[in-house]
Amino acid sequence: MGKVYERIDGRLKKFIEAQPMFFTATAPLAADGHVNLSPKGRAGTWRVLDEQRVAYLDFGGSHAETIAHLRENGRITLMWCAFEGPPNIVRVHGVGEPVFRDDPRFAELVEGFGAADGPGLRAVVVVTAKLISDTCGFAVPFLDYRGDRTLHAEHFGRKTDEEFRAYCETKPFNHESIDGLPAVPLPLPPRP
Repeated sequence: MGKVYERIDGRLKKFIEAQPMFFTATAPLAADGHVNLSPKGRAGTWRVLDEQRVAYLDFGGSHAETIAHLRENGRITLMWCAFEGPPNIVRVHGVGEPVFRDDPRFAELVEGFGAADGPGLRAVVVVTAKLISDTCGFAVPFLDYRGDRTLHAEHFGRKTDEEFRAYCETKPFNHESIDGLPAVPLPLPPRP
């Protein structure tokens, strides 16, 4: 049976931080806009900041739909599923804000991720919870986690920060969403 929580307590924090992946869901305000659902992975790239906020690292190389939607309206839902152990699904419905490289908060936020920081980082997305819930997850299958893929770090790890910034400027999916909303502000500033 599902429950609603006022805060991300120790048990929920432990569950969230133990999962090998999660999903983000966002949508533009336009009724005919495209809903976006994205998987997120790589160990250590998300964390619970406090009882109301979570954050994750947003890397280049994929579209910037989530960032575009957050810049327009801030609405986001994050979802973690238990693919092993007891069944569980945790959702954080909230307001998200991309914190870009030129924001004074960026360096301190990134520092909290330690070794999970890596090449190709565009922003840190901070989500303030408006509703926290869990449900049974009885229909979520058991899946075996074999490890993180290394392709992103290998590809972007060969680029200097200047080369990555140039890459972002040449890829239309960084400039705007598929619905034409502004996404990553370009030119991308250098890493602080």
